Amino acid sequence: MAKVAVLTNDLQYDLVHKNQERIDAVTEATPAFSGFLNEMRKRGHHIIHLQLINLPDDPNAERYEGRLPSQKGTQGAEIMPVFLDESDILIEKNKDSGFYETDLHERLQALGVDTVLVTGMQGQICVQTTAADAFFRGYNIYIPSDCVVSAQEADKVRALDWLEGYCATVVDSAEILRLLDTEGHLPRKIVKTP
Repeated sequence: MAKVAVLTNDLQYDLVHKNQERIDAVTEATPAFSGFLNEMRKRGHHIIHLQLINLPDDPNAERYEGRLPSQKGTQGAEIMPVFLDESDILIEKNKDSGFYETDLHERLQALGVDTVLVTGMQGQICVQTTAADAFFRGYNIYIPSDCVVSAQEADKVRALDWLEGYCATVVDSAEILRLLDTEGHLPRKIVKTP
């Protein structure tokens, strides 16, 4: 059986609570999303939370009304408990992609992972860049569409369309569970460019 890991992005207090649009999008997605994470845990798959930690000297880190959110050691940087289990792995990142200047690739290799399911916020930023970087490293990529959140629905749709057209299989979480239960693995997307 293929080794699968779910990668979540930025499910942290400061990032989710930035504005009402994000709060609403995450609130709507939470029942299916947390349920999916639990089902993946039951099946013995890895859950890896990519935790954005903003560095004070990063000139590109977004400030919220002058305040740098999601700083190391603050409650705002913590993963929201509804998505977290003691068996999960946390990896700090300082940029959008979970692979950029982290040991994510090495840790996935050590676990024998060949398929990653990229989830979280925001679809058009962290999900998209993490999925593309996973593709560059040879992973089979799935995106459970109901476990991707963007403050603006149009941003999410655009990101999912781009991912499907390029490097990932985009389906809902129920289809991923069905494939794992019936096939024992997630078939690799055959990439064809026009």
